[in-house]
Amino acid sequence: MPPASAAPARSARALAVSRIREGSPHPLGATWTGVGVNFALFSAHATKVELCLFDDAGETELERIELPEYTDEVWHGFLPDARPGTVYGYRVHGPYEPENGHRFNPNKLVLDPFAKAVVGRIVWGPELFGYRLETEDDTTYDERDSAAHMMKGRVVDPAFTWGDVRPPKVPWDRTVIYEMHVRGFTKLHPELPEPMRGTFRGLGHPSVVEYLQKLGVTTVELLPIHTFVDDSYLLDKGLVNYWGYNTIAFFAPARRYAAVPDFAFAEFKEMVARLHDAGIEVILDVVYNHTAEGNERGPTLSFKGIDNASYYRLLPDQHRYYINDTGTGNTLNLSHQRVLQMVTDSLRYWVQEMQVDGFRFDLGTILAREPYGFDEGGGFLDSCRQDPVLESVKLIAEPWDCGPGGYQVGRFPPGWAEWNDQYRDVVRRFWKGDEGMLAPFGSRLTASGDIFNRRGRKPWASVNFVTAHDGFTLNDVVSYDDKHNEANGEDNRDGHNANYSWNHGAEGPTDDPEILTLRHRQKKNFLATLLLSQGTPMITAGDEFGRTQQGNNNAYCQDNEISWVNWSWSEDDTQLVHFVQRLTELRRNYAVLRRNRFFTGEWNEDIGVCDATWITPHGVVMGPEQWSDGNARCLGVVLDGRAQASGIRKRGSDATMLLIVNAHHDVVLFTLPQVTGGRAWLRLIDTNLDYTEDELDAVRLKFGHVYHVTGRSLLLFRLLRSRRQNPTPATKNAPRLDRVPAEHQPTEQPATRGTTQMADAPAGAEPPPGKATARPAPEDDEAPEAAPATESPDETPDDDGIGGVTPV
Repeated sequence: MPPASAAPARSARALAVSRIREGSPHPLGATWTGVGVNFALFSAHATKVELCLFDDAGETELERIELPEYTDEVWHGFLPDARPGTVYGYRVHGPYEPENGHRFNPNKLVLDPFAKAVVGRIVWGPELFGYRLETEDDTTYDERDSAAHMMKGRVVDPAFTWGDVRPPKVPWDRTVIYEMHVRGFTKLHPELPEPMRGTFRGLGHPSVVEYLQKLGVTTVELLPIHTFVDDSYLLDKGLVNYWGYNTIAFFAPARRYAAVPDFAFAEFKEMVARLHDAGIEVILDVVYNHTAEGNERGPTLSFKGIDNASYYRLLPDQHRYYINDTGTGNTLNLSHQRVLQMVTDSLRYWVQEMQVDGFRFDLGTILAREPYGFDEGGGFLDSCRQDPVLESVKLIAEPWDCGPGGYQVGRFPPGWAEWNDQYRDVVRRFWKGDEGMLAPFGSRLTASGDIFNRRGRKPWASVNFVTAHDGFTLNDVVSYDDKHNEANGEDNRDGHNANYSWNHGAEGPTDDPEILTLRHRQKKNFLATLLLSQGTPMITAGDEFGRTQQGNNNAYCQDNEISWVNWSWSEDDTQLVHFVQRLTELRRNYAVLRRNRFFTGEWNEDIGVCDATWITPHGVVMGPEQWSDGNARCLGVVLDGRAQASGIRKRGSDATMLLIVNAHHDVVLFTLPQVTGGRAWLRLIDTNLDYTEDELDAVRLKFGHVYHVTGRSLLLFRLLRSRRQNPTPATKNAPRLDRVPAEHQPTEQPATRGTTQMADAPAGAEPPPGKATARPAPEDDEAPEAAPATESPDETPDDDGIGGVTPV
């Protein structure tokens, strides 16, 4: 092993000596000041740092300059003759002592962690490793120069004219997230010029932006766009790291997503400006939990060669090895103040300089880990909570990791939203027809108050999703029983096995019309459930028109037609897009579908209203017997628009809705309940009907009408108020004739916090005698009598109906 100060052999060429000044220890990174560039690099354990300058292509090293100053563990210098476009890297000297956690090797050019742009790419070879790769012994020392195999940093001029465009600042309760991949969403788009496909410019193209607007999404969530690395083992198999969860530069947009790679920085800003101009927010999926350097046998690309012992969590008693709570080989050490600074500086940079509107944190539990485990009062979460920049944007956690105690859904602090995987699993199992899912389904439908209703958190804290990039697409959820990941080259061993999917009678593509009809209805059921649930909905790009990955539920390495969105739609696909438009319009127009208060199912004494009333197919309030029936697969819920909408104790003024779900395989007869103060129900959605029958016809149905709810279908109705309004003041003495007895509520938090269930009504069952009533307080003394069960509905479109939806 060479001495700690060993330097790489110099080439025979003479290296010019540039003028260098002391510079400043902050900000970190390479900063253009207008008269030169300040270079600053943190390393607590280095003995010397050399700045290496390269030609524009990053191929030839032109100059090597020792940074002259060391202040507060930061090496720094100012180069007056450097300009934007300067290509650079570092060689960091220090001890190579893996057993003590140190892996300095100045033969390895390392990338600046604060680089705002990069040049070139990683070219895999043994030169990239700090040890002699052929020995498989990471305690050995390699003297080969890695510069020819490394990407380099480039100095940028941040100037950009944003004009009058401002961030949309979409309120959480109005947010509809659309998770997408920059390349995959635009690669096959027929209206994009070929050079723009798969790029930031393509995503900002008017045809793409208009589609997103018409679909009704408010916020795009982009899979990782920070500069990342393609693993060598994938390249050897002809694959790539398509998803991008392998970051190496947290400040630099990926060149691969730019029409002109050297202008990725500017193209990203242009994309954001175009989306903002259309009122659409941009959220980034970010990976601050690990880096692309792997474990002790991984390459030396940046952090490992700059200060391994500071940047990574190492085993306490064996510093040669890494803590692997991420399952990727290493874990960033956010307990270290400088690592925490790098992450928060990166976040602020993307908000302030690149104008993004929020972040989704991959394996977010990692960020809240301290040496003793998860801590919702940990350094990173506290930093975000008090930071005036970060507290103003959307922060979404993926609240789990691979380490001990890694599953933390519902335990992030106020101000955070969280991916709710319990929503995904329960909703899939419910529509699949699994037993005992009705009560859990009700809880997920009402923003999972059993998980999130604490510490003043709001329903939007639950980010609801049925699918995401990781797993089946929606089409594949209803088309495959099993994963089919053979294309990944791992003998179908990768990916989740617990998909809670159902092929409905044939594995994969089929021509069977009955199966196709049922699959189409199930897709509508899933999308309607998602967009009519309380909480924040997240749609996966392409689910609205049945995108398939051919049964692959782990397409992380498939940069091809498996992952790319196919814009060739069938008639059913087009109808599904219109259906999603309809749903997003309903959600936008009716505040009761996106409340800022949790539904509890409790009677509000102050205003004489119950916010949510759960009813049986007979149209009566569910009691203990119904809630305890584990075979139940059908219920309804009346969401009362007069329920208290804020902390002010007064009645709300929203519409009242009736939602009916039937996961039973056969028709269930459902008696539409009478609600005092109303006169009829207006049908808005029936997933059994096609576009012209349902979305374009608002059908009025009388109280007591027995609706034949098709097996595996969902319905939504709006209450039509009485023509004559004579509300009764809410006082202690006001009559509450339809108040629900306490024993008719679930045993835990009403609105499905408990584990109760109800029974199906048998097909052909008759409703009980008399009126079918739900429990909102009286609002009019002339509400119409319930129609006889046999009476035909008035199918004349009602004046109170919703107008049409502009097709995509």
